[in-house]
Amino acid sequence: MENLNWIAVIIGTGVAFIVGWAWYSGKLFGKGWAAGSGVELGAAKSMPVGAMLAQVIALFLLALVVGVTAQTDALITAILAILAAAAFLVSSGSFAGKSGYALAVDAGYVVVAGVVMIVCQGIF
Repeated sequence: MENLNWIAVIIGTGVAFIVGWAWYSGKLFGKGWAAGSGVELGAAKSMPVGAMLAQVIALFLLALVVGVTAQTDALITAILAILAAAAFLVSSGSFAGKSGYALAVDAGYVVVAGVVMIVCQGIF
C-alpha cells in the first residue's frame, strides 16, 4: 500500500459521492427509485447522516480496491469487485421488495461509481 495513489482514491471517493447525489436526485433517477424503494424523496426531517456516512465508507473502500488493483495491473479484479458489489445490492434490494427500476438504479450507481474510480486512477 506504500505506492497506492491516495490522491486518486480520495478524489474518486469524492467524485463518486457527488455523482451519487445527482444520480438519486429528482432530476435523474430519484423519483422512480424512491417509488420503487418505498420511500418519499425529501420526506426526512433531517439528512440521513448514518446512511451518508455508510455510503462514504463504502465508496472509500471500493476506491481503495480499485487503487490496489491499479498498482498490480489487475483491472479485471476491480471490475469483478464492482460487479459483485452491484449484485449484492440487487440481492438485498430484492429481499426488501424494491422494484426492478430501483434495483437497476442502485446497481447502475455502483457500476458508474466504479468507472469514476478507475478513471481517477488513470488521470491522477
